Amino acid sequence: MEKIRNFSIIAHIDHGKSTLADRMLQLTRTVDERDYQDQMLDDMDLERERGITIKSHAIQMRYEKDGVDYKLNLIDTPGHVDFSYEVSRSIAACEGALLIVDATQGIQAQTISNLYMAIEHDLEIIPVVNKIDLPNAMIDEVKDQIVDMVGCERDDIIEASGKTGQNIELILEAIIDKVPHPVGDEKAPLQCLIFDSVFNSYRGIIAYFKIVNGTLHKGDKVKFVNTGHEYNADEIGILGMGMKPTKELSAGDVGYIISGIKTSKEVKVGDTITHVENPCDKAISGFEDVKPMVFAGIYPVDADDYEDLRASIEKLQLNDASLTFEPESSAALGFGFRCGFLGLLHMEIIQERLDREFDMDVITTVPNVSYNVYTKDQEVFEVHNPSGLPEATAIDYIEEPFITAQIITHADYIGPIMSLCIDKRGELKNQIFLTGNRVEITFQMPLAEIVFDFYDKLKSASRGYASFDYHTSGYRQAKLVKLDILLNSESVDALSTLIHADNAYDLGRKMCIKLKELIPRQQFDVAIQAAIGAKIIARETVKAVRKDVTAKCYGGDITRKRKLLEKQKKGKKRMRQVGNVEVPQKAFLAVLKLD
Repeated sequence: MEKIRNFSIIAHIDHGKSTLADRMLQLTRTVDERDYQDQMLDDMDLERERGITIKSHAIQMRYEKDGVDYKLNLIDTPGHVDFSYEVSRSIAACEGALLIVDATQGIQAQTISNLYMAIEHDLEIIPVVNKIDLPNAMIDEVKDQIVDMVGCERDDIIEASGKTGQNIELILEAIIDKVPHPVGDEKAPLQCLIFDSVFNSYRGIIAYFKIVNGTLHKGDKVKFVNTGHEYNADEIGILGMGMKPTKELSAGDVGYIISGIKTSKEVKVGDTITHVENPCDKAISGFEDVKPMVFAGIYPVDADDYEDLRASIEKLQLNDASLTFEPESSAALGFGFRCGFLGLLHMEIIQERLDREFDMDVITTVPNVSYNVYTKDQEVFEVHNPSGLPEATAIDYIEEPFITAQIITHADYIGPIMSLCIDKRGELKNQIFLTGNRVEITFQMPLAEIVFDFYDKLKSASRGYASFDYHTSGYRQAKLVKLDILLNSESVDALSTLIHADNAYDLGRKMCIKLKELIPRQQFDVAIQAAIGAKIIARETVKAVRKDVTAKCYGGDITRKRKLLEKQKKGKKRMRQVGNVEVPQKAFLAVLKLD
């Protein structure tokens, strides 16, 4: 165990974690030169295309120092705030962390929140200033920021470049010297913590684990503590560039187990694996249950695909434990699922993965958050969907979730960012200058206001210089109303939203105008209305496609034309009663992107 080091890499998005990991893999010869490609650990096409890490990836490297061969287990983590749950799981399986800071950008919001997460788990922090080869690198200034934040010595900070490979050996040696080896008892009963799992259509579910105590041999009979199921360890091994089967793994090792599990419900991230004959006394306290922030309905375009969609989402949940879902039905869209996501990027990625990995065409409804509704009978409901709201007369008050948002930016952009946050009903809590021209602004804001396009607007207001991180801070009473969209006096439940009363009129009008552009013309007039309760607040009309019925009446008595027009009028009236209006998929998407 003295020769094992488990560490993760934490940083803000785009600070060069994956590039640095690539250099380590090359230096330790974990990957052959002919197999090498950039972003080795990002194995999803989506990750490569967008240049972001979505999943944590575990890999074992070997490095020799002073004639001793060390095993280094690296877990590369995502940097975006929407995937912070992945980071928390990686940190739980490690004893140390590399804190990477971009020399051109300095410390940003996600750097701080990931660092606090690592400190809470008592990890040894090794600070690294990356991208020192760039001409606009501010090495001394960034080092000052790190010293202020971490409280380390200036000499402890390693200057490195992931691109050129400069000082990567220093980082590997620092990991061996500073990160403590795992502690555990190889002779004690087996205790393994599952920190990830993937689905393989040939071999079933593959679970990744870290052994805390005990030893696991191939062929052992094991039990998953939380679910209570028993299996044979058909294959165990370590995670190199591929999977490398081994005969045994002992305390401190990170590896995988294949035991022919076919149903995804049987593997839970944070579960404990132990032996059937000699079980451990108690399960390892795993990860806290994730609380989704943004909710949206996902429905199959073709109703027959409902069961396939369920299977696809279950398989995705294995690979992404922060996704939650439950069945629901909608009058407009049929049967589907109500899914919980950690943020809008997370929602977009899940949609993309359903399409690419499982070939599922889906419709996504307007994203919203969960509210606590208090009725006059002193009952409390948690409402995720506007259609689940009790009658307006029965509601006493509604509470909405609030967040504490930390924004780190250049001092020049304080004005636009403040006005953006105040427009979104934010309250300024404090403002701290980290260095001469970098400032951290803390706001209390309703979560519902950042669900749509807050992040994009923040980037525009700060020309890309602001970084944003948030955590929930409880519920507060709010003046919310349910905004319905009616087509020909029929409510379209998929377009209903819960919104603050001050913004309702504005949004209602914009939605009507947008839908007018997108709904195709029918043989009859289509009335598009926005309503709060029984009160109509906005209306647009899609004009009918006209057919000139009087064209053949050339000259003659006016009553002949009247008769034909009356007949047409009756037909149109009948058509309006039986005709239904289809809302095209792009109308749902356009409403999401409303400014």
